[in-house]
Amino acid sequence: MPSISSPGETDTAPRPGGTAPFAGRTVSRIGYGALQLDRLRGDRATALALVRRAIERGVDHIDTAQFYGDGYANEILREAVGPGDDVMIVSKVGATANPGGPIPLRLAQRPEELRAGVEDNLATLGVDHIPVVNLRRSDSGPGLPPEGDQVVDLDDQLAEMTAMRDEGKIGGIGLSGVGLDGVRRAVPAGIACVQNAYSLVCRDDEDLLRLCAAEGIAWVPFFPLGGNVFPGMPKVTDEPAVRAVAESLGVTPSQVGLAWLLHHAPNVLLIPGTGDPAHLEANLAVGDITLDAAALAALDAVESRSNQVSLG
Repeated sequence: MPSISSPGETDTAPRPGGTAPFAGRTVSRIGYGALQLDRLRGDRATALALVRRAIERGVDHIDTAQFYGDGYANEILREAVGPGDDVMIVSKVGATANPGGPIPLRLAQRPEELRAGVEDNLATLGVDHIPVVNLRRSDSGPGLPPEGDQVVDLDDQLAEMTAMRDEGKIGGIGLSGVGLDGVRRAVPAGIACVQNAYSLVCRDDEDLLRLCAAEGIAWVPFFPLGGNVFPGMPKVTDEPAVRAVAESLGVTPSQVGLAWLLHHAPNVLLIPGTGDPAHLEANLAVGDITLDAAALAALDAVESRSNQVSLG
């Protein structure tokens, strides 16, 4: 089986948002998150066309997971992304799908579960190597609280992830849902990225973001516009300052929220997800938005609230 990507291809389209280093490569700062592909489960042709359109527009960083639609997102990517596209597909482990359950996923934190998760991703993506795999924990931000045998020491997990890297199954190791102390512990193992809930209105991890920038670790925020999944989690688009900046620039509040992230730190990589072609174009256009000093000052002054919301 081939690898999911091979560096060195010549780009034919400008990469949206410009570029930034990631796990030894240079990728578009605006990528695509495949979570929303499951909304197109009944329209496979549209799902495939959406991914192809993102690639044609210069996206070369796609984020996925086996538990996105219980393998559906990976299946779409397997069909839509060819070896000549030079697209870096990043996956994650630490949870599994829970179809029909009250919560659509459950934690899978034990080392043997992490290995099984990598094997499942390899199978559904149809590859023998994944450039980066994120270890999804629940130390920080919203999500399921670990209980019982799902309370696993980070060092034990990193040992398994490192073993799979040594075996060539994965390339870089990423961390998701982690705190500052956890990343400090993990840095010696070699960390490619951190994926945490982070947005203009939820900036709990500012110290962690600075650490990642200093260590050359990519910062890949999820819930980049706040949340509508968790009750009580603030939304970027509700902020008067965001709406005012959007009106002055003739763009949407969502675009302003994403543009702020790109301006805030050079190691930020965005992976906004959507199942709608028009929304995809709006997300990619964020890279063309310039925020001047006055706009940035107004946005930086927005109050940050905690993202510590639990599903448990």
